[in-house]
Amino acid sequence: MTEALYLHDSYINEFTANVVSSGNREIILDATAFYPSSGGQPNDTGTIHLNGTEASFNVVDVVKKNGQIVHVVDSDGLSPGDNVTGEINWSRRYVLMRMHTAAHILSSVFNKESGVLITGNQLGVDKSRIDFNMEIIDREKINNYIEAANKIIAENIAIEMTVVKREDALKIPDVVKLAGALPPNIPELRLVKIGSYDLQADGGCHVNNTSEIGKIELISVENKGKTNRRIYYKVI
Repeated sequence: MTEALYLHDSYINEFTANVVSSGNREIILDATAFYPSSGGQPNDTGTIHLNGTEASFNVVDVVKKNGQIVHVVDSDGLSPGDNVTGEINWSRRYVLMRMHTAAHILSSVFNKESGVLITGNQLGVDKSRIDFNMEIIDREKINNYIEAANKIIAENIAIEMTVVKREDALKIPDVVKLAGALPPNIPELRLVKIGSYDLQADGGCHVNNTSEIGKIELISVENKGKTNRRIYYKVI
């Protein structure tokens, strides 16, 4: 099983590892900082260098298959036993980290103010979206929620990560803010805590402090169904 370095430290952007298996340009390493597409956070991109040579391979996709983290590269040339250095496209990853922590704050504000839950989400570099099960579009209220989220960001709150048993985590009120969904059926869950404002089960990448987010700016609000409302936002 690949050691997921990003679970311990989202700021690792270069690492060394050994190739466990390769084939069809799909590479499995014994450890990686590359995040696989999951939970609305896109996969990382970057490069894998074959140590001791000039060979370098672009990582074009990262996915989970049968419990393994698989790196899809743009050419052949890596073999089991090879020692490599992985380098994350850091500027891209860091924007996604800021977007992700912002999403937690936004979902917490919406949930506490209106009792709504998330019905979908997708992080992006230029913009991100969150869908809520909100019956009425109230642009003024949504702007107020964005303002409230930015006030929380301005408090410079340190983000805390803890790992707890799944059954204990699910006893915590509002630890899951996804409508009709539960975290993966694994023995332990990682909880992401943002001061007194938010506590969620989450396995993605986050900044260390809310001050790194900058400011959330609302881009648009859309009606996506009877009780589904979508907001697009960016961080500046």
